[in-house]
Amino acid sequence: MAVTLVALAYPSMLGLSKVATAQDRVISNTQWGPLTEQDRDFVVKVRAAGLWEYPVGQLGLQKSTTPAVVTASKHLVDGHAALDTTCRKIAPMLNITLPNLPSPQQQGFVSQLKADSGKKFDSDFANILRMTHGAIFNTISKIRSTTKNSLVRALADQANNTVLDHMTVMEKTGLVDFDQTIFQQTTPPKLPNSDLTPPPPAAGQPEVVLTPPPNATSTPVDINGIAGGGAAAASPGASPAPTAG
Repeated sequence: MAVTLVALAYPSMLGLSKVATAQDRVISNTQWGPLTEQDRDFVVKVRAAGLWEYPVGQLGLQKSTTPAVVTASKHLVDGHAALDTTCRKIAPMLNITLPNLPSPQQQGFVSQLKADSGKKFDSDFANILRMTHGAIFNTISKIRSTTKNSLVRALADQANNTVLDHMTVMEKTGLVDFDQTIFQQTTPPKLPNSDLTPPPPAAGQPEVVLTPPPNATSTPVDINGIAGGGAAAASPGASPAPTAG
């Protein structure tokens, strides 16, 4: 597989509201198709989303006061564990470095929900997560319709189904303020790039693994079934390390 190591170094600007130039620039030609900057950034975004939404789902299971928020929490844990497995499988195949922590902005969401309790927790949980899922939903559509890389396309398919499910369960809580949420989704705050960027992992740091729940219903992408089984000979990636949660 032909790769350009320098071009695939950990990107300097990533996050929910990332804006960059030349996002369609091809940075690597792989056996699964060309990989662009926006393809690479999408894989990192999906990983970063799981790194904060998975523990928030665990928080919801502990703190929620309503059955609907408990259900939404279960969907977060289940869906992001499966997405994380796919990300960790395809990242080494595409020579993409994944973060072990979400962005500072995303860490702020976790801190806010940790500090909440009772009905405020439930309300903030539903509205924050409906807003963030709505924002990434448009990104998934763009990636799915434009990427020429079959691994990224498969991840986009999985992410589309997962994010739509998560948006739906948030709405079913009956707590979403659509006027406020859609305004925040379409008019994000102008934060510095450092707040939107997941920090790169420290050298030698074990890869964080989001462990599927015992009753998992979501499944990762069948990598071996892509491109006529061409993925079978590729590196499977890092072995499971410390789990989150």
